[in-house]
Amino acid sequence: MSNKNHQYIVREGWVSIVTNLLLFGLKYWAGVVSGSIALIADAWHTLTDSVSSVIVIIGGKLSNKPADDEHPFGHGRAEHIAAIIIGVLLAIVAFDFILSSVEKFNSREAGNFGTIAIVVTIISIVAKEALAQYAFWGYRRTNSSVLKADAWHHRTDSLSSVIILVGILIGKFYWWIDALLALIVALMIAYASYEILSKEIKGLLGESIDPELIQAIKVDIDELLEREVFIHHFHLHQYGQHNELSCHIKLPAHMPLNEAHAICTRIENRIMEKFGLVTTIHPEPLEN
Repeated sequence: MSNKNHQYIVREGWVSIVTNLLLFGLKYWAGVVSGSIALIADAWHTLTDSVSSVIVIIGGKLSNKPADDEHPFGHGRAEHIAAIIIGVLLAIVAFDFILSSVEKFNSREAGNFGTIAIVVTIISIVAKEALAQYAFWGYRRTNSSVLKADAWHHRTDSLSSVIILVGILIGKFYWWIDALLALIVALMIAYASYEILSKEIKGLLGESIDPELIQAIKVDIDELLEREVFIHHFHLHQYGQHNELSCHIKLPAHMPLNEAHAICTRIENRIMEKFGLVTTIHPEPLEN
């Protein structure tokens, strides 16, 4: 990861921490005053954003470390690990909210919403969407998965606040609105957790290479060389922002080693130039 990308991640993380701590205090206070479990749950959701932002900073710092003897491909996967931790935190929070909402349904307890709850919720919507836009802006410039995960975390918090605002406005008519809102917020958080975890776990376990990318590489290599090399057996290894490709080619069995090496080098350089992938090529003897 470049120093510039690292700076984007750290800056977004600190802005998020400070903003979310302020919002947590406001929302928790408004939730206690109004007796709303949905507002209190939303406050804890906001606090988990602060925790996840700390993870963003740590993950960004670790992934920025250069390769060493123990990690020859760098530390880029620290980003994926950080994003998984964020996803797990969201899952835990969602489960707790579901339990709380069920308990409030059973007790038939209504929230006592007022002007304070409305003002605090509107402030939260604006602030959280601003944080989401800032994180997405950083993601578009760095392609950092942890920034994207944090952006969606902010976005779900903003959307949950919108739902709570609607509930506040109609809550005086129905006792069960607060419990229902808490349940909706919990399901939204659970979905965000699923989206993050499914993507990042697949990346760590290893995904099959995109067939369109394989085809594009084959076409490009055919245009580059004057001979058919039957490029095949592709494997893509992802390390955060650093990706490595391995593949096989077929060359005449009696071709001199220096000529075979020159062909492999040309292909490796072309794939790096055209697709941004560090490539290792294994030559095989061409059967007559």
